[in-house]
Amino acid sequence: MRMLHGRLARSAIAALFSLSLFLASHAAAITFEKDRIRLLTSGGKAHDLTVELAIEPEQREQGLMHRRQMAPDHGMLFDFGETRRVMMWMRNTYLPLDMLFIAADGTVETIHENAVPLSEAIIDSKEPVAFVLELNAGTVQRLGIKPGARITGARIPAGAR
Repeated sequence: MRMLHGRLARSAIAALFSLSLFLASHAAAITFEKDRIRLLTSGGKAHDLTVELAIEPEQREQGLMHRRQMAPDHGMLFDFGETRRVMMWMRNTYLPLDMLFIAADGTVETIHENAVPLSEAIIDSKEPVAFVLELNAGTVQRLGIKPGARITGARIPAGAR
């Protein structure tokens, strides 16, 4: 019985290892196009950022999961293809993040700072938005971003509200 139990344990460990390799290769298979955006704070300062675009459902589902670092002037822009209330979470996301919830015209409507890594707590846009921009935690404070700031470039039009 002891030997059978040991074999079962080794088989279970091998199966878990195989599953983790599969999941890692699947996550690595999803790629993101990069683009540039400009963030204009309500104080009039412009900040240029490089963003990865999460456009397709599988890209939005993966987002920044499993990443351990991101450059200070980088982020991920989620384009939902419509304006709606958005719910986000931090499952499998190791980076603490600031999230900007953005209207179709590029106006930052609401902000969630310092999202807790690996948390499954729901982060609610609180109102309909078309985009979410995820940045390294602390970026909102460092750049002085507040609701009313504007984002242009990538998939966000430069039109006025």
